[in-house]
Amino acid sequence: MTDLVQNPVDLVARFCRAVRQDPDRIAVRGTDGELSFAELDQHSAVLAGALTARGVGVGDLVGVSLKRGVRLVVSLLAVWRAGAGYVPLDPQYPSERLEFMAGDAGIRILLAEPARQSASTGVEVLDPATAAGERVEVPVAGPLDTAYVIYTSGSTGRPKGVQVGRGAVADLVAALETAGVYAPAPRVVGWNASVSFDASVQQWVRVCRGDTVVVLDEDQRTDPVQLRGVLDAHRVQDLDLTPSHWELLRGCLLERGQDRPVPRLFMGGEPVPERTWHEIAQATADGLIEAVNLYGPTECTVDAVTAWITGDGPHIGHPLPGTRAYVLADDLRPLVAAGEEGELYLAGPGLARGYVNRSALTAERFVADPFAADGERMYRTGDRVRRRDDGTLDFLGRVDRQVKVRGYRIELVEVEAAVASHALVTTAVVTDCRDPALGSQLVAYHLGDESLTADELRAHCAAVLPEFMVPSVFVAVDAVPLTVNGKVDWAALPAPDVAPADAEIVEPCSVVEKLIAEVWANVLGRDRISADDNFFALGGHSLVALRVIGRIKRELGVTLRTKEVYQHPELRELAAFVEARLTPASDIS
Repeated sequence: MTDLVQNPVDLVARFCRAVRQDPDRIAVRGTDGELSFAELDQHSAVLAGALTARGVGVGDLVGVSLKRGVRLVVSLLAVWRAGAGYVPLDPQYPSERLEFMAGDAGIRILLAEPARQSASTGVEVLDPATAAGERVEVPVAGPLDTAYVIYTSGSTGRPKGVQVGRGAVADLVAALETAGVYAPAPRVVGWNASVSFDASVQQWVRVCRGDTVVVLDEDQRTDPVQLRGVLDAHRVQDLDLTPSHWELLRGCLLERGQDRPVPRLFMGGEPVPERTWHEIAQATADGLIEAVNLYGPTECTVDAVTAWITGDGPHIGHPLPGTRAYVLADDLRPLVAAGEEGELYLAGPGLARGYVNRSALTAERFVADPFAADGERMYRTGDRVRRRDDGTLDFLGRVDRQVKVRGYRIELVEVEAAVASHALVTTAVVTDCRDPALGSQLVAYHLGDESLTADELRAHCAAVLPEFMVPSVFVAVDAVPLTVNGKVDWAALPAPDVAPADAEIVEPCSVVEKLIAEVWANVLGRDRISADDNFFALGGHSLVALRVIGRIKRELGVTLRTKEVYQHPELRELAAFVEARLTPASDIS
């Protein structure tokens, strides 16, 4: 193990070193402009001064609620330069959820655009574009001081904030460098993940080691044509994505091109399906791409175990340098023989500090490491794994009711609490199922007033949950089946049916309605589509919506945004919206 992993350098110090080494190199690009390392240094230092002037310092938390772009990188770096930690507050989240997160974290300063108002009282909104301050010296922040707090789904019905120290983030970067996942020389990196998703950390912090970060906006990251254009224009070499996102972008990422750099893909967030693994492994053998599978819970600072995607079948690989991985039985007995299955525990410098204001939960999940010196902890992941003969780890599933949907970690208990909070619902249980066309879907079974419709429940959940946590299917039941032990009998729940056979079909009429119905039937895996069908009631989600958008663009020349599909979810409404955008010369015959 190198000295860098044993004693990683704070990333703000590494950024300052990168500025001195190559001040004119482009540090960050976005649709809102670009900054050299010298310019990013100046902008972030001035904003850090503005935060310092308002009393922000080591140990404080600053909320960040900004669109994807250069200003977001400036703001995150400025928070660190002020000695504080950042808390991402996605402006697309429901206001009630944002208010809870801000209050739970004790935020009093929010970096946001002028139009953004904080729902919490006593929070000052500071516009990073106009905030002025004196350039200040970087305060001395230790490895245990907070770098960020990212909120994940919680098993109590409320999100929980994972608090990660600066030393853990520095260790992550050093370990990925030592393992060869990050190339030694500076690269051009595409920032793809939402800042509210922990995968974003190992993307944007690349600027601290001298890499150029290209911030992809929502259209660029989800439209294969636009993404290919950005990758080519800026010669992007590294790109993070989930396996679900790969399915959308695989065509453009596998294109051969003269003088194009071979992209290195960082796959994470959810298990890589066997078919996807073999496809990527073959593309790697053909020299089209390189790809690494990254595994790690938020509580272990993004990545803890890695594997290059080559050879036979999916696996998660070996621990990063400095990380200790234990496969343990229920009594914490080590399982060392190949083929033995147990729960994965992780230890090392990458462990988070714990959960904000949740000391009991922190003590439950971060337990004493009996295999190390006194005082060291290990994190109970809740993931079932087994070792192969060569020591690599296979991921087998969960030991609890946590699931992954499109890369997002979801506690089903939190979704159940949201469904059950409707005044007309008496009981709710939620599970996940695999749809051949749509991937993992959440299904909510509910008891209560028979007059309650699925659309009403969906709207209720959308008001309190992020989009990725809203169930795709709502099923009314007369009773929740129980086992002899009084637990939910999941196997006895009725199979979800999003398109009942006896449902009345309103035939699409116009050419555009018929085209959209054909596209929906294809992407949603349905035999027939009614003109009054709701895209999301049929199980559609943001990634599937992008396939609809692409087809409409190809067939009609009309460019839609994902949010416009959300605004017009009914087929007839969406068709009318598209028809209004058609030019007189458009051929829709």
